[in-house]
Amino acid sequence: MADPIVYVEQRIAAAFAKVGGAAAVGVDTAVRASDRADAQVNGSLALAKAMGLKPHEVATKVLEVAEIKDICSDAQVAGPGFINLTFNNQFLARELMSSSASDKLGVRDATKPRKIVIDYSAPNVAKEMHVGHLRSTVIGDALVRMLMFVGNTVVRENHVGDWGTPFGMLIEHLVDSGETHAANELSVGDLDSFYRSARKKFDDSEPFQARARARVVLLQSGDKETLRLWKLLVAESTRYFQMIYRTLGVLLEGTDIMGESAYNALLPQVVERLGKLKMLTTSDGAEVVFAEGFVNRENQPLPLIIRKTDGGYNYATSDLACVIDRVERLNADLLLYVVGAPQAQHLQMVAAVAKQAGWLQAPREMVHVSFGNVLGADKKMLKTRSGDTVKLDALLTEAVERAAAAVSEKNPELSDAAKADIARIVGLGAVKYADLSTDRIKDYTFDWDRMLSFDGNTAPYLQYAHARICSIFRRANIKRASVRNFSPTISHAAERDLAMRVLQFDSALWDTIDKYSPHRLCTYLYDLAASFSSFYEQCPVLKAETETERDSRLMLCDLTARVMQTGLGVLGIEAPEQM
Repeated sequence: MADPIVYVEQRIAAAFAKVGGAAAVGVDTAVRASDRADAQVNGSLALAKAMGLKPHEVATKVLEVAEIKDICSDAQVAGPGFINLTFNNQFLARELMSSSASDKLGVRDATKPRKIVIDYSAPNVAKEMHVGHLRSTVIGDALVRMLMFVGNTVVRENHVGDWGTPFGMLIEHLVDSGETHAANELSVGDLDSFYRSARKKFDDSEPFQARARARVVLLQSGDKETLRLWKLLVAESTRYFQMIYRTLGVLLEGTDIMGESAYNALLPQVVERLGKLKMLTTSDGAEVVFAEGFVNRENQPLPLIIRKTDGGYNYATSDLACVIDRVERLNADLLLYVVGAPQAQHLQMVAAVAKQAGWLQAPREMVHVSFGNVLGADKKMLKTRSGDTVKLDALLTEAVERAAAAVSEKNPELSDAAKADIARIVGLGAVKYADLSTDRIKDYTFDWDRMLSFDGNTAPYLQYAHARICSIFRRANIKRASVRNFSPTISHAAERDLAMRVLQFDSALWDTIDKYSPHRLCTYLYDLAASFSSFYEQCPVLKAETETERDSRLMLCDLTARVMQTGLGVLGIEAPEQM
């Protein structure tokens, strides 16, 4: 265990239990960072009220029994009963050594690892991915990496839109175009053009409409030739999706695709099972479920439509089938949906019905990881100058091109190959970090200049900070691994501040995981980089006064770089050693 606050928290909780007994149950004994000391405990106020004592008296008793002498150099009662703690420098040094020796740099594994299904990205077949898919994809990817890092089993599910009435029109357009021509058009990523052509033909021609509708019937009935053509559309689209994912550097694979079509066989079962549970009601000819607590604007019960008046299934039917499949086939403990905020009520109703049906019983849970929109400079949805939605592949290409110009300006002596590789890392990292560093529930404004800046809370700033540390070892011709057994000595305030920050990696990552909010880890990494900058300015490393001091600071530099690289890594961002 590396984080001093987490370490001391267990002993403080035990001390509260000794002092308060049953009265201490439910009292908040959390140890929190403080401006007045390294940490502060506020629980004495609540426990004093429960025991009928003065807070100062309770805090004093807690300190008398708390086993913290080997952790804290100072522990005092302040104000009405706050406990201020200052950590012992030798204790911090021991924890730095422990963190350095740990594969995960002091980050705790999950106490009870879970099987987690994450539903994210979700593009549509025969449609190009656009900037709207960026947030779901990069937030989902970051959560996958973090949850795996602490020992959970994570199942990635890319819920691709690959079924429904539009496929009648798309298949008929494919037939008209010829399979070879259509495959060529789709294989170069020109999916939008293919879709628009099919839509125009559908809008302009009644005979084509009739063919398209007939083709939908054939598709849904399992006609062999129609399924073959449908699979061709899906395969070419999947190839395009994977090209984007490889460029973006996310973990999604073709095998992670679970399209809407994958749940077709379950849809009748959803209706049948809800019917047996007597949960279905007929409303205006449709079969619906009225989930408790959901009303419309007129304060009337709001229905979740399961089967439409024409006998067709709805999105809710498919989503309930997903729940059944993920719980009963995959045996998942947690279902995460990285989906835009507008879907909040729909997912809440799906979860409510699944719980009522008994398919989603505690401790299993379904969580909506919602997010806001990507805005342009005009504070409206990000569009191209012509008013079209920004295509994701074009955005990523531009990011790398812009980064190449910045890298060439900052480090012109690099080889062309090195410049190209660093431009890719910096450009893609900048786009991802700009998204991840914003509180996901908020909209954010897409700003090239800000996200590619080497100053401020940006990926290039953090990547450069990491490369700067690596350069210390290159200049001294010292292998980083050789300093990891050095025992650190903490004497300077900036040294101590950096040590404290490094040791907070565990709690920062867990805070991020607990709230499914990557921006919290981003903030920590930015603070870590700032602490290192202050340390480097005030504490000579290679020109330290003694060899012991130099070795200690080299060890701290290496550990800082490893935490920074690992932290960026679980966000899905690379950290080059040279920029």
